[in-house]
Amino acid sequence: ADSSTGSYHGSPPDDQQKKLTSASVGESYSMAMQVMVTGAMSIEEQLAHMSEAVTKLTKMVEEKDVQIASLINKWETHQDKEPSQDVHKKESHHEAESSEKGLGHETESDDKSHGKGNTASVGSLSIQQLQDMITNTIRAQYGGPSQDTFIYSKPYTKRLDNLRMPTGYQPPKFMQFDGKGNPKQHVAHFIEMCNSAGTNDDYLVKQFVRSLRGTAFNWYIDLEPESIDSWEQMEREFLNRFYSTRRSVSMLELTSTKQRKDEPVVDYINRW
Repeated sequence: ADSSTGSYHGSPPDDQQKKLTSASVGESYSMAMQVMVTGAMSIEEQLAHMSEAVTKLTKMVEEKDVQIASLINKWETHQDKEPSQDVHKKESHHEAESSEKGLGHETESDDKSHGKGNTASVGSLSIQQLQDMITNTIRAQYGGPSQDTFIYSKPYTKRLDNLRMPTGYQPPKFMQFDGKGNPKQHVAHFIEMCNSAGTNDDYLVKQFVRSLRGTAFNWYIDLEPESIDSWEQMEREFLNRFYSTRRSVSMLELTSTKQRKDEPVVDYINRW
């Protein structure tokens, strides 16, 4: 009887098992909460890193946008000018000479005044504008001056420059060629108008610039100084440059076009 009574002293076995189970569950819950807190901290850290990375990327994109906008503004300050602005070119020539003598601050202030208010959208860039930007970048990389810093020189020889137009000559109102359309037709119209006004042969060279604008005018002012000595030579150079743009070029021809020996990189890109 004593032994049977003593077996019930203290907590019953079922109660002890319940206490052990409760303690185990409590420890598991505590560990789970720690894991959840640790996981939450890890996610917060990841979000912080992601936010920092996004901020850096945004800053990089903004810097690139500023660089692109700067290139666009630089191009716009030297965009195509009509032939009637020859006087302005001479003034720019004198300003460039002054800058070489230590008076560059005047030219700089003049450039800033021309650059005010020039805005453009990257999406509105034309192929020619992109080509000009690439050309300037490559010239700068290879140590050459950018296209907009060149001093303008007439592409025809002094012999042609010394020719004087006939007395009382009134230049006709020429049709303008901007690099698009049929260049051969433009040459035909130009010759006929000059002949009707009483000029021909070498006199055509000096008047040809009056019939050009846009891309064609850029081509004209980029010709080598004093490289043209006859109308036939000018006509040939003009047709070689613009008549080829009318024909279709295959992908095979593009991929097989190689840079010629001693050919400048810029000339190779323009030819391609």
